[in-house]
Amino acid sequence: MQQSSESPRERLLTAAVACLQEKGYAHTTARDLATASGTHLASIGYHFGGKEALLNAALAECFRTWTQRVEQALSAAPAAHPRDQLKLALTAMIDAFDEMRPAIIGCVEAFPAALRSVQLRTQLAAHLAETRQSGAALITWSCTEAGLDLPVPAEVMASILIALSEGLMLQWLLDPASTPTADQVLQALGALAPFLAPDPQ
Repeated sequence: MQQSSESPRERLLTAAVACLQEKGYAHTTARDLATASGTHLASIGYHFGGKEALLNAALAECFRTWTQRVEQALSAAPAAHPRDQLKLALTAMIDAFDEMRPAIIGCVEAFPAALRSVQLRTQLAAHLAETRQSGAALITWSCTEAGLDLPVPAEVMASILIALSEGLMLQWLLDPASTPTADQVLQALGALAPFLAPDPQ
């Protein structure tokens, strides 16, 4: 049994994150959660209302950890140029795939489960909105510090970066050797500029 100073609720959440990383969403049982946390089966229902709700809370924690990594990377260089801050954000999201592999697998497995669970879909959508708002705030702050005007809403830019990260995350799970690094992604985004310029005619 796990011995910890955490409360039973905290131990259940910690155990749920670990089970997601080791067994995945679909293969984690209530007994797995109780054993890993050193609590009784009844504790799951008492503290979270059921196994699904507990696993959903653990998935939200995985996504939140991911967001915090990006925020920490940006706050480490608050005076950097927006391009340098974008590189820091991409590095925190992309170059950390190997380190974050267990959490990534748990997050990816949540998507098909969310298609069949209104509760999980609602919770992930709420966390996506939270991540988008957090990213938009960081983008707005960075551009304000540099005296730059945003050409599109910050929320749109944040959504694009999230989509970029998640798409590369799926590629990395299937073919790590062919997934571009943060530097390569930044270079590729810069190379797209001529294709996105308005037609002078």
